[in-house]
Amino acid sequence: MMNRTMKLLMLSDIFVLTGFGLIQPILAIYINDGGVSGGSMLSAGLASALFLFTKSMVQLPFGRYVDNQPGKTKWLILGTLLMALVPVIYVTAHSIYQVYLAEMIYGLGSGLAYPTWLGLWSANLDKGQESFQWSVYSTSTGLGTAATGAAGAAVASLVGFSATFILAGLLCLLGCAALLVMERRSARAAEDLGGAARFRRDGRGLGAVPFLIPLFVLFGIKSDCDLQQNSRAFAVSFRPFK
Repeated sequence: MMNRTMKLLMLSDIFVLTGFGLIQPILAIYINDGGVSGGSMLSAGLASALFLFTKSMVQLPFGRYVDNQPGKTKWLILGTLLMALVPVIYVTAHSIYQVYLAEMIYGLGSGLAYPTWLGLWSANLDKGQESFQWSVYSTSTGLGTAATGAAGAAVASLVGFSATFILAGLLCLLGCAALLVMERRSARAAEDLGGAARFRRDGRGLGAVPFLIPLFVLFGIKSDCDLQQNSRAFAVSFRPFK
Protein backbone atom coordinates (compact mmCIF):
# COMPACT_ATOMS: atom_id res chain seq x y z
CA MET A 1 0.00 0.00 0.00
CA MET A 2 1.15 3.53 -0.76
CA ASN A 3 1.63 5.91 2.13
CA ARG A 4 -0.15 9.25 2.30
CA THR A 5 2.79 11.19 0.88
CA MET A 6 2.84 9.04 -2.27
CA LYS A 7 -0.92 9.37 -2.69
CA LEU A 8 -0.74 13.16 -2.47
CA LEU A 9 2.21 13.28 -4.89
CA MET A 10 0.34 11.15 -7.38
CA LEU A 11 -2.86 13.14 -6.97
CA SER A 12 -0.96 16.38 -7.57
CA ASP A 13 0.63 15.03 -10.74
CA ILE A 14 -2.71 13.74 -12.02
CA PHE A 15 -4.19 17.23 -11.71
CA VAL A 16 -1.19 18.97 -13.29
CA LEU A 17 -0.73 16.53 -16.17
CA THR A 18 -4.47 16.41 -16.74
CA GLY A 19 -4.55 20.21 -16.94
CA PHE A 20 -1.78 20.36 -19.52
CA GLY A 21 -3.37 17.42 -21.28
CA LEU A 22 -6.21 19.81 -22.13
CA ILE A 23 -3.76 22.20 -23.78
CA GLN A 24 -1.31 20.03 -25.70
CA PRO A 25 -3.66 18.92 -28.55
CA ILE A 26 -4.81 22.46 -29.28
CA LEU A 27 -1.71 24.55 -28.59
CA ALA A 28 -0.34 24.46 -32.14
CA ILE A 29 -3.78 25.35 -33.51
CA TYR A 30 -4.06 28.21 -31.05
CA ILE A 31 -0.67 29.61 -32.03
CA ASN A 32 -1.34 29.24 -35.75
CA ASP A 33 -5.02 30.23 -35.92
CA GLY A 34 -5.86 31.71 -32.51
CA GLY A 35 -5.05 35.32 -33.21
CA VAL A 36 -1.46 35.30 -31.92
CA SER A 37 0.58 37.82 -33.86
CA GLY A 38 3.48 36.11 -35.63
CA GLY A 39 2.08 32.66 -34.96
CA SER A 40 2.71 29.83 -37.41
CA MET A 41 3.34 26.11 -37.40
CA LEU A 42 7.06 26.84 -37.29
CA SER A 43 6.73 29.13 -34.27
CA ALA A 44 4.60 26.47 -32.53
CA GLY A 45 7.42 24.00 -32.98
CA LEU A 46 9.95 26.55 -31.71
CA ALA A 47 7.80 27.20 -28.64
CA SER A 48 7.75 23.48 -27.81
CA ALA A 49 11.52 23.25 -28.32
CA LEU A 50 12.04 26.29 -26.08
CA PHE A 51 10.13 24.59 -23.27
CA LEU A 52 12.17 21.38 -23.51
CA PHE A 53 15.46 23.29 -23.75
CA THR A 54 14.69 25.42 -20.68
CA LYS A 55 13.58 22.41 -18.66
CA SER A 56 16.71 20.45 -19.58
CA MET A 57 19.01 23.33 -18.66
CA VAL A 58 17.33 23.86 -15.28
CA GLN A 59 16.62 20.40 -13.95
CA LEU A 60 20.13 18.93 -14.07
CA PRO A 61 21.91 21.50 -11.85
CA PHE A 62 18.82 22.00 -9.73
CA GLY A 63 18.46 18.26 -9.17
CA ARG A 64 21.99 18.17 -7.78
CA TYR A 65 21.25 21.17 -5.57
CA VAL A 66 17.90 20.00 -4.18
CA ASP A 67 19.29 16.62 -3.10
CA ASN A 68 21.03 18.39 -0.21
CA GLN A 69 18.06 20.55 0.80
CA PRO A 70 15.67 19.60 3.64
CA GLY A 71 12.55 21.46 2.40
CA LYS A 72 12.03 19.76 -0.95
CA THR A 73 8.24 20.20 -0.95
CA LYS A 74 8.55 24.00 -1.05
CA TRP A 75 10.51 23.80 -4.30
CA LEU A 76 7.90 21.45 -5.71
CA ILE A 77 5.13 23.89 -4.80
CA LEU A 78 7.04 26.78 -6.37
CA GLY A 79 7.57 24.86 -9.60
CA THR A 80 3.91 23.87 -9.76
CA LEU A 81 2.78 27.47 -9.21
CA LEU A 82 5.00 28.63 -12.08
CA MET A 83 3.44 25.97 -14.29
CA ALA A 84 -0.04 27.14 -13.25
CA LEU A 85 0.81 30.63 -14.57
CA VAL A 86 1.39 29.33 -18.08
CA PRO A 87 -2.30 28.89 -19.10
CA VAL A 88 -3.02 32.41 -17.81
CA ILE A 89 -0.29 33.82 -20.07
CA TYR A 90 -1.77 31.90 -22.99
CA VAL A 91 -5.13 33.59 -22.40
CA THR A 92 -3.61 37.09 -22.47
CA ALA A 93 -1.03 36.42 -25.21
CA HIS A 94 -1.27 38.60 -28.33
CA SER A 95 2.23 38.04 -29.64
CA ILE A 96 4.28 34.94 -30.29
CA TYR A 97 6.95 36.35 -27.97
CA GLN A 98 4.49 36.14 -25.09
CA VAL A 99 3.95 32.50 -25.97
CA TYR A 100 7.72 32.02 -25.95
CA LEU A 101 7.84 33.61 -22.50
CA ALA A 102 5.10 31.25 -21.31
CA GLU A 103 7.06 28.26 -22.59
CA MET A 104 10.20 29.44 -20.79
CA ILE A 105 8.25 29.80 -17.53
CA TYR A 106 6.76 26.38 -18.16
CA GLY A 107 10.25 24.95 -18.62
CA LEU A 108 11.52 26.70 -15.48
CA GLY A 109 8.61 25.46 -13.36
CA SER A 110 8.92 21.95 -14.73
CA GLY A 111 12.68 21.99 -14.18
CA LEU A 112 12.10 22.82 -10.50
CA ALA A 113 9.18 20.46 -9.96
CA TYR A 114 10.24 17.36 -11.88
CA PRO A 115 13.48 16.41 -10.06
CA THR A 116 11.98 17.36 -6.70
CA TRP A 117 8.90 15.22 -7.33
CA LEU A 118 11.05 12.28 -8.41
CA GLY A 119 13.20 12.57 -5.29
CA LEU A 120 10.23 12.62 -2.92
CA TRP A 121 8.49 9.77 -4.74
CA SER A 122 11.61 7.59 -4.85
CA ALA A 123 12.28 8.14 -1.14
CA ASN A 124 8.81 6.81 -0.29
CA LEU A 125 8.79 3.73 -2.51
CA ASP A 126 8.16 0.48 -0.65
CA LYS A 127 10.98 -2.01 -0.99
CA GLY A 128 9.95 -4.90 -3.20
CA GLN A 129 7.00 -2.97 -4.71
CA GLU A 130 8.86 -0.34 -6.74
CA SER A 131 7.73 -1.57 -10.17
CA PHE A 132 4.11 -1.93 -9.13
CA GLN A 133 3.93 1.51 -7.54
CA TRP A 134 5.54 3.14 -10.57
CA SER A 135 2.99 1.29 -12.72
CA VAL A 136 0.12 2.61 -10.61
CA TYR A 137 1.43 6.15 -11.07
CA SER A 138 1.99 5.78 -14.81
CA THR A 139 -1.43 4.20 -15.37
CA SER A 140 -3.26 6.87 -13.34
CA THR A 141 -1.57 9.83 -15.02
CA GLY A 142 -1.79 8.19 -18.45
CA LEU A 143 -5.53 7.61 -18.18
CA GLY A 144 -6.08 11.15 -16.94
CA THR A 145 -4.04 12.66 -19.78
CA ALA A 146 -5.80 10.46 -22.35
CA ALA A 147 -9.23 11.52 -21.11
CA THR A 148 -8.43 15.23 -21.16
CA GLY A 149 -6.68 15.00 -24.53
CA ALA A 150 -10.01 14.35 -26.16
CA ALA A 151 -11.88 16.64 -23.76
CA GLY A 152 -9.55 19.56 -24.46
CA ALA A 153 -10.36 19.60 -28.15
CA ALA A 154 -14.09 19.30 -27.38
CA VAL A 155 -14.03 22.13 -24.81
CA ALA A 156 -12.05 24.39 -27.13
CA SER A 157 -14.48 23.80 -29.99
CA LEU A 158 -17.49 24.47 -27.77
CA VAL A 159 -16.47 27.37 -25.53
CA GLY A 160 -13.19 28.57 -27.04
CA PHE A 161 -9.50 28.57 -26.23
CA SER A 162 -9.68 30.92 -23.26
CA ALA A 163 -12.05 28.72 -21.25
CA THR A 164 -9.87 25.70 -21.95
CA PHE A 165 -6.76 27.50 -20.72
CA ILE A 166 -8.52 28.72 -17.58
CA LEU A 167 -9.72 25.19 -16.83
CA ALA A 168 -6.15 23.91 -17.25
CA GLY A 169 -4.88 26.56 -14.82
CA LEU A 170 -7.51 25.59 -12.25
CA LEU A 171 -6.48 21.95 -12.47
CA CYS A 172 -2.86 22.96 -11.88
CA LEU A 173 -3.91 24.91 -8.81
CA LEU A 174 -5.71 21.83 -7.48
CA GLY A 175 -2.45 19.93 -7.92
CA CYS A 176 -0.68 22.65 -5.96
CA ALA A 177 -3.33 22.39 -3.22
CA ALA A 178 -2.54 18.69 -2.81
CA LEU A 179 1.12 19.61 -2.29
CA LEU A 180 0.18 22.23 0.30
CA VAL A 181 -1.71 19.57 2.23
CA MET A 182 1.37 17.35 2.09
CA GLU A 183 3.62 20.18 3.26
CA ARG A 184 1.30 20.98 6.16
CA ARG A 185 1.27 17.35 7.28
CA SER A 186 5.07 17.20 7.07
CA ALA A 187 5.42 20.38 9.13
CA ARG A 188 3.03 19.03 11.75
CA ALA A 189 4.97 15.76 11.96
CA ALA A 190 8.22 17.71 12.36
CA GLU A 191 6.69 19.75 15.20
CA ASP A 192 5.57 16.55 16.95
CA LEU A 193 9.07 15.12 16.68
CA GLY A 194 10.56 18.36 17.95
CA GLY A 195 8.19 18.35 20.92
CA ALA A 196 9.18 14.80 21.77
CA ALA A 197 12.85 15.77 21.59
CA ARG A 198 12.29 18.76 23.88
CA PHE A 199 10.41 16.48 26.28
CA ARG A 200 13.43 14.19 26.51
CA ARG A 201 15.92 17.08 26.77
CA ASP A 202 13.97 18.66 29.63
CA GLY A 203 14.19 15.46 31.67
CA ARG A 204 10.43 14.95 31.74
CA GLY A 205 10.62 11.70 29.81
CA LEU A 206 12.72 8.62 30.23
CA GLY A 207 15.69 10.75 31.29
CA ALA A 208 14.05 11.20 34.72
CA VAL A 209 13.86 7.46 35.38
CA PRO A 210 17.42 7.10 36.81
CA PHE A 211 16.62 9.71 39.45
CA LEU A 212 13.52 7.80 40.51
CA ILE A 213 15.27 4.43 40.89
CA PRO A 214 16.78 5.18 44.38
CA LEU A 215 13.35 6.27 45.60
CA PHE A 216 11.77 3.01 44.42
CA VAL A 217 14.60 1.02 46.04
CA LEU A 218 14.20 2.79 49.39
CA PHE A 219 10.43 2.45 49.22
CA GLY A 220 10.79 -1.26 48.45
CA ILE A 221 13.16 -1.81 51.39
CA LYS A 222 10.85 0.03 53.77
CA SER A 223 7.82 -1.88 52.52
CA ASP A 224 9.65 -5.18 52.96
CA CYS A 225 10.60 -4.32 56.56
CA ASP A 226 7.03 -3.30 57.36
CA LEU A 227 5.75 -6.54 55.86
CA GLN A 228 8.11 -8.62 57.99
CA GLN A 229 7.11 -6.75 61.17
CA ASN A 230 3.42 -7.18 60.40
CA SER A 231 3.91 -10.88 59.74
CA ARG A 232 5.63 -11.42 63.13
CA ALA A 233 2.90 -9.49 64.90
CA PHE A 234 0.25 -11.56 63.15
CA ALA A 235 1.96 -14.80 64.16
CA VAL A 236 2.19 -13.72 67.83
CA SER A 237 -1.44 -12.63 68.04
CA PHE A 238 -2.73 -15.89 66.60
CA ARG A 239 -0.39 -18.24 68.59
CA PRO A 240 -2.57 -21.11 69.89
CA PHE A 241 -3.19 -21.37 73.62
CA LYS A 242 -1.75 -24.36 75.46
